[in-house]
Amino acid sequence: MTKFTTFTSPVAPLPVDNIDTDQIIPARFLKTISKDGLGDQLFYDWRYDAAGNPKPDFILNTAEARKCQILLAGDNFGCGSSREHAPWALTQYGFRAVISTSFADIFRQNALKNSLLPVVVPPEVHAGLFALVAKDPTAQLTVDLAAQQLGLPDGRKVWFPVDAFAKHCLLEGVDELGYIL
Repeated sequence: MTKFTTFTSPVAPLPVDNIDTDQIIPARFLKTISKDGLGDQLFYDWRYDAAGNPKPDFILNTAEARKCQILLAGDNFGCGSSREHAPWALTQYGFRAVISTSFADIFRQNALKNSLLPVVVPPEVHAGLFALVAKDPTAQLTVDLAAQQLGLPDGRKVWFPVDAFAKHCLLEGVDELGYIL
């Protein structure tokens, strides 16, 4: 794992609630133990038509989204079955953080173990972020894990919780085994 550093990025908005892990990465792509190529299968059934052609109106198929390291998702992100491939697909696409009001417990743990930061914000902040991105699609947020803060374009800071052990591992660039060693 590489050390998790503070970064600033535009945001890809996906205002859909209850996105489960089968939507993040469909089960038919779980035959691999390699992370390679999983970014191409991220949200596959939403991103591509029946012939495998990209749907131009899906957010992740836009040139702007390819620059985003932050996914702004609806409530209850990562629900459903346990599959480590979901955070693998998100990180292989290029996301380093996902913002929501809540995450499924297993998804949150899998994300933290795979250098993907699940950022929980209050509902009013969440709604404000969607409004901000709708008004200015180029708006950028700063993710500062060490301070546990999101930096907004207007200079405000929003604190977010994160497990202390997971935070340590992310900042040091070690997984649980690396920590033990």
